[in-house]
Amino acid sequence: MLKKFWSLLAILLTFTLVAAACGSDDPVETGSDTTDADADADSDADADADADTGDAMAESDTSVGLVYDIGGRGDLSFNDSAAAGLEKADADLGISFTEASPNNDGSNRAELLQLAADGNPIVIGVGFLFEGDAATVAAENPDTNFAVVDSAMLDFSVDPPAPYGDNVAGLVFAEEQGSYLVGVAAALKTESNKLGFIGGVCCFGLIEKFEAGFRAGALSVNPDIEIVTAYITDAPDFDGFNQPDRANVIATTMYDDGADIIYHAAGGAGNGMFQAAKAFSEDNGSKVWGIGVDADQYNTVDPSLQEYILTSMLKRVDVAVFEILRSQNDGAFAAGPNVYDLSVDGVGYSTSGGYVDDIVTELEAAKAAIVAGDVVVPIDPTEVGG
Repeated sequence: MLKKFWSLLAILLTFTLVAAACGSDDPVETGSDTTDADADADSDADADADADTGDAMAESDTSVGLVYDIGGRGDLSFNDSAAAGLEKADADLGISFTEASPNNDGSNRAELLQLAADGNPIVIGVGFLFEGDAATVAAENPDTNFAVVDSAMLDFSVDPPAPYGDNVAGLVFAEEQGSYLVGVAAALKTESNKLGFIGGVCCFGLIEKFEAGFRAGALSVNPDIEIVTAYITDAPDFDGFNQPDRANVIATTMYDDGADIIYHAAGGAGNGMFQAAKAFSEDNGSKVWGIGVDADQYNTVDPSLQEYILTSMLKRVDVAVFEILRSQNDGAFAAGPNVYDLSVDGVGYSTSGGYVDDIVTELEAAKAAIVAGDVVVPIDPTEVGG
């Protein structure tokens, strides 16, 4: 079923790609540097435009109820990126919002979505685990639009698969493309020619995309490079995204075994990896690195950990949240998959800290090759030695 889903999504990409969604606007700022030389000038122009249209934006009747994944604001990653998009929609479009977080086991997701639908024309669930509940609640609230991050929101019980309804959208990303770029960075920066990957949860078709892209990018630089992989938990146990202590133990073992750069796709658990990088470096006098995910984690971790973050794979949940809200505000809400890839800055890499400044030329060349279609990044780790 997962392979069927991603095959369909690849086909849908050609006509659901949200190039118009990002348009000429800059990506939502989350503190990360940009590799676009015109970003500063564009930012100034955008600020002037915002000032000129501020009164009009403040008159927006759009409001949104956003329900975070478990942990809510403060996860230094996925949820915080969604919050950044929410705040930009408030500041730039005058869209008001309410927000909520599920309980520790997520059992009240449907209840929170239903509450959010009361009085809000659009509701967003942050994370694929909202898919089933969002489909059900959307059917019960046909006058409210719903969007779910990391789900295409397609009903596979029909042939061909179709959106659950004309009020349901999925916000999905080409995580493998951004992961390819940080894989290139890791291969160019490693001194031991041994890399690590830590996934939060295995074997449900999402985190494997991060691993596949990372492997493909690293191997494109050095086909002989060694890449070791570990996952914290297996689905349906999704608590692996919230176990920093376990990530710390796994990362320490990898560093002890010779890996000098580790990439994590483990949500809040990734902070344990950065702590392991700091402890190992201080104890052994040999610098090792971590690579962040989703947000620019250089700007979200404790300052004492910043010098151990080589780069981060940016999964622009902020862009997706902002753009679906802009579409709602403009009366252009589109059901079904809305895909965010490198061509629309839906994914990317950070340059905060300056640790990859010397290889930006190579990274941008890799990005251009992907956007041009010269490189097709796999989504299955087994295709690249996983």
